[in-house]
Amino acid sequence: MSPLVVETHKRGPGPTVAIKDSLDVAGWPTRCGSRAFEAAPPAQRNATVVQSLLDAGWQVVGKTVLHELAFGVTGINDWAGTPINPQAPERIAGGSSSGSAVIVAQGAVDAALGTDTGGSVRMPAACCGVYGLKPTFGRLSREGVSPPFSSLDCVGPMARDLDTLVAAMRAMDTTFVMPRAPERVRIGLVDVACDSNIRAAIDEEISRRGWGCEVVSLTLLDSAFDAALTVINAETWAAFGQYTGRGLLGADIEARLLRAAATDDDELRAAEAVRAAFSEQVDGLLAQFDALVLPSLPRLPPLLADVRAGAPVIDMTRFLRPFNLSGHPALSVPIPCPQTCLKTSLQLIGRKGGDAQLCAIANA
Repeated sequence: MSPLVVETHKRGPGPTVAIKDSLDVAGWPTRCGSRAFEAAPPAQRNATVVQSLLDAGWQVVGKTVLHELAFGVTGINDWAGTPINPQAPERIAGGSSSGSAVIVAQGAVDAALGTDTGGSVRMPAACCGVYGLKPTFGRLSREGVSPPFSSLDCVGPMARDLDTLVAAMRAMDTTFVMPRAPERVRIGLVDVACDSNIRAAIDEEISRRGWGCEVVSLTLLDSAFDAALTVINAETWAAFGQYTGRGLLGADIEARLLRAAATDDDELRAAEAVRAAFSEQVDGLLAQFDALVLPSLPRLPPLLADVRAGAPVIDMTRFLRPFNLSGHPALSVPIPCPQTCLKTSLQLIGRKGGDAQLCAIANA
């Protein structure tokens, strides 16, 4: 399945970019990968970030498929299409920005835009072996992005190399200026449980880069994961719950939305308390270190056949989703995975507003 849902021809000499089909591109409908929006009219104007890229000379070549309503992590979409992971066709491409990661990994475009509400840029980037950035919450405009309200979601770029990712960020945010990386990078390696080959890949990359490393603990990481699920459930139900019960949604999305409808005010208040406490905990560690490091994914992407048969996948975002809750910038960096031909992914977490510094550390 092609990752593009609509396409045009490249015009001019500028770099190419594909846009997730939850962002408005003038003249094209925004369908969010769902039959519920099959009859959506063409957008009248570009999303702010899309217009910024065009103004900077980038060429939009098409819109990319996604997990329906951007409310899933596998990338499987039997209505809009399920793109194939270029580095491991038998494994999921990840979601929800599946098509954006795939078309970048294919080499068909220089960069692509996704959105990240619970890991939806970083997870497919990690599955497909490319870079993916979730900027600091609120850094990039969400005008022209569906759904219009989110306390978690960020527009973010993906690219095969960091220079291209930085160029896309600079086009969307003129304040994004890469500083010089510290001569000696001090990182806090977050102590988490993951598969042994993922741990080995992270350790080898830290050693290769010569980073000063100290193992640290984020005791609220699991609570932040649960709280972020509570918030995304409530906000996605508010945005799309009206489409349930009408035969317009895939079975998995219908079921998830109906479960999300049960989220109550007490759960939301508890989640917001966790948000504040976890954000403070991350800030405290980042006062001591240049960045935090942990895996993007706890294991290799699961097999597509297993997921279609019902294998659980929600654990794949347990290191990603907490930083949507806290709002810190997070960068997925592709690295070799020992004893396989695949790339896995190291995740860097930086200080709020320190997105460029985070990229400088990754580039050092």
